[in-house]
Amino acid sequence: MSLLDIKSLETFYGASQALFGVSLDVGEGEVVALMGRNGMGKTTTINSILGLVRPRSGAIDFAGRKVAGLRPYRIARLGVGLVPEGRRCFPNLTVHENLIAAARGGEWTLSRVIDLFPRLGERRDQYANTLSGGEQQMLAIGRALMTNPRLLILDEATEGLAPVIRQDIWAAIRTLKAAGQSILVVDKTLSELLPVADRCFVLEKGATVFQGAPGELTAELQDRYLGV
Repeated sequence: MSLLDIKSLETFYGASQALFGVSLDVGEGEVVALMGRNGMGKTTTINSILGLVRPRSGAIDFAGRKVAGLRPYRIARLGVGLVPEGRRCFPNLTVHENLIAAARGGEWTLSRVIDLFPRLGERRDQYANTLSGGEQQMLAIGRALMTNPRLLILDEATEGLAPVIRQDIWAAIRTLKAAGQSILVVDKTLSELLPVADRCFVLEKGATVFQGAPGELTAELQDRYLGV
C-alpha cells in the first residue's frame, strides 16, 4: 500500500480549474519526483495534499486515511512535512528557535539535524534573516525534519542557490533517502533529480501525462514536457 495515494484529483481556484484528474503515489521509503514546466499544476497539487486548497473531486489517501478536505494542521499532524518554495523561515527567530518551533518527538532530533547540516550548529544563535539563502534552505529542511514527518515534501529545494550549496542540498537528500525517508520532491535540475528519484510523475496543463522510472523519461519526453 502506498503511503500517499492521489487519484483523479480536480482542484479549482474559484471558477478556474487548475488540476484535471492528477494521479500520483509515493511508497514508503521512496523518492518521487513531481515534474513539469512552470504553471502546470505542481504547486496546486502540493497545496491540495496539504489542505491549503480543497479539491473539488478525486481522492487523497495518506497512510490509509482519506485526507482530502481536512484542515492543514490535521494533515501535518498525520505526518506530512513541507519545505516550501522560498524557504519561509521565521525571520525574527534564531536558528535554534526555528528548529524547535514545531518539533515533535521521533528519530529526528536537534543533534541529528545539526549532523546533517553542521552550518546550522555553527549559526545556532543567529536570526534566520541574517543567514544566506543556502543556509535558510538548510534551516527550512531541518525545521521540517524536526516534525518527524512520514512524508517530506520538498518544493523547489535548490532554486536560486549557488552551485556549491545545491550540491550540499542534494547530498542531504541522498542521505535522507538512504535513511528510508519518503520524499516527494519538485525541482528543475534534472541532472541531480533523476539519479535520486525512484519514480517520476510529469504534469502538463494540470494533468498527469507521464509516470515511470527515471530511465523511461527519454530525451524526447523531456523536451516535450520539460523543455523551455
